[in-house]
Amino acid sequence: MRGSFTDPEATAGHRRARRTAGAVASAALLLPLLGAAPSSSPAQASAAELQRAFADAAAEYHVPLSVLLGVSYLQSRWDAHAGAPSVSGGYGPMHLTDARTAIAKAPHHSEGTEDARGDSSRPPLLPTTQVPQNSQLPDRLKTLPKAARLTGLPEERLRTDAAANVAGGAALLAAAQKDFGEPLSDDAADWYSAVARFSGADDTATAATYANDVYEVIRQGEERTTDAGQQVALAARPGLSPDTAQLRRAGLRTLSATNTECPKSVSCEWIPAPYSEFGNGDYGNHDLGDRPTSQSIKYIVIHDTEGSWDGVLKLVQDPTYVSWNYTLRSTDGHIAQHVKAKDVAWHAGNWYINAKSIGLEHEGFLASPDAWYTEEMYRASARLVNYLADKYRVPLDRQHILGHDNVPGPTTSTIPGMHTDPGPYWDWQHYFTLLGHPFQPATKKRTSGGLVTVLPDFAKNQPQYTGCVTSGEPCAAHGSSEVRLYSQPDETSPLIKDIGLRPKGDDSTTDVNDVGSRVSTGQRYAVADRDGDWTAIWYLGQNAWFKNPQSRPTAVNASGEVVTPKAGVTEIPVYGRAYPEAGAYPAGVPVQAVSPLPYKILAGQKYAVGDKVPGEYFYAPTFDTTPHRVVIGKDMYYEIQFGHRVAFVRAADVNLKRSRA
Repeated sequence: MRGSFTDPEATAGHRRARRTAGAVASAALLLPLLGAAPSSSPAQASAAELQRAFADAAAEYHVPLSVLLGVSYLQSRWDAHAGAPSVSGGYGPMHLTDARTAIAKAPHHSEGTEDARGDSSRPPLLPTTQVPQNSQLPDRLKTLPKAARLTGLPEERLRTDAAANVAGGAALLAAAQKDFGEPLSDDAADWYSAVARFSGADDTATAATYANDVYEVIRQGEERTTDAGQQVALAARPGLSPDTAQLRRAGLRTLSATNTECPKSVSCEWIPAPYSEFGNGDYGNHDLGDRPTSQSIKYIVIHDTEGSWDGVLKLVQDPTYVSWNYTLRSTDGHIAQHVKAKDVAWHAGNWYINAKSIGLEHEGFLASPDAWYTEEMYRASARLVNYLADKYRVPLDRQHILGHDNVPGPTTSTIPGMHTDPGPYWDWQHYFTLLGHPFQPATKKRTSGGLVTVLPDFAKNQPQYTGCVTSGEPCAAHGSSEVRLYSQPDETSPLIKDIGLRPKGDDSTTDVNDVGSRVSTGQRYAVADRDGDWTAIWYLGQNAWFKNPQSRPTAVNASGEVVTPKAGVTEIPVYGRAYPEAGAYPAGVPVQAVSPLPYKILAGQKYAVGDKVPGEYFYAPTFDTTPHRVVIGKDMYYEIQFGHRVAFVRAADVNLKRSRA
């Protein structure tokens, strides 16, 4: 029997009555994978409920268990997210999409007023366009209602009940298999086209990339404890080889990768951002360049879109708007490239960083803690970043792979308006693990000096934020990559102040957009002091404390280079951009102010070094590229981890030292 696959009006009770003994046997066989015997304790049995739900649904809908587990892992890593939707309106372990419901519940949010171009030699570029919303949702954003019809389960239950959600996913896979005219085989190799269909992609390249990723998960196997404390395991099948030829009969469009700069391991299409004039001598929405020949690419900047895929693509094709190099889609990891790497997109709010970086926008919302990112988008992004980092020799560390929230304001007046995405809910530890560069301690023993790398347990680290929906109101509890800083080793003491954000000396807050008093996973800081379970670091010119107990550390020992003011100097300036000295500018190129920020580094303080760079400025004020120039000076700068954001100091002002763990 095929359960409710052939009877969509059947009730859950009828389906339970029709479950076969094979489902029970499958669940029993899976218990050893979890380290539990059939006579396990109630707590162990409870922890295996989701595993049994996968086994039951696989048996009921005649879907291979490995296929069901593999698809779910690639969507959610088996997490249920307490019934909250993803950034694209996907619910539960199977990421069943109901974007209409999710959009209706989503808070509207603004996270900054920066000039995305960030070039003080030109008037500020401050478009007020909002991300448009589609009136017609594509099929990939409404799979949950279809699952409800197939299973006979209420939509609300599919959104909130993990076991029901898994059943819905199994029903969709079985329906897709039948649509392709394929048998409900117990061989996972026969389900390639159905897995590809589950992605929701409408082109062959994206569907194939998704299916290939699912089968790679199955070949490698996975095991983890979910966000709800469920133990789920997928046994490795290293020799599994799916029937990829099935996809030729799917009737999907062929996607052209012409003009794109992407690795072959992702699906990528060219949707260009326009380079065009639009009156009054103005033009958009990027500048033509000649990177890396004329200037090196030093950074890759991670953003979130604060809008849905289709609406964001409309914006980037508007010459009066801003631009970025790539957009990544949540449901299936599909990538659109908009600006060539040789050219300079207007995305980071700092012209120096823009001229030296590539910007990636990920479909998502920083102030929606439960609007989670799919595993497939994380993986696609990591592959793209690996490719770009290798091609342009960008180091894979948090000093060069920046969040938009780590980009400094180029001048004092711009600091308060700088954007803060992707925010505290982007999982940097998992992301760098996918990049093949997981953060690890330099030594296991906690030392009294040196450097530390911020490394909280994402799931367990849940600092309280406010302002996600209403100003001052608590955000939903959620795992976070960020750790809060205090003026004393005491959680009741005031937070560290940021005079750039608040020139009048007002206190920092717990607002989700307030980066004045927090550090993020992977960032390195010089240790200033220790007191029991507390560690102090040098931060924004201050001694900043965070809780770091030996039993549950939020930072690990690190080694590397640090800078400290030269002997005899009481303080040195800090900069938001590394611009050349005045004598480096040729005739016809206006000298740009170096513009120190309001911060100071005092004698004896130390800051972790990310890079040493010459002063550099890309002069590109006109649509006609004839007067464009790259100015490189003799003054050298060190990029440092100064606060939550990076900053720059002149090499002539500091001494460089090696700090060991």
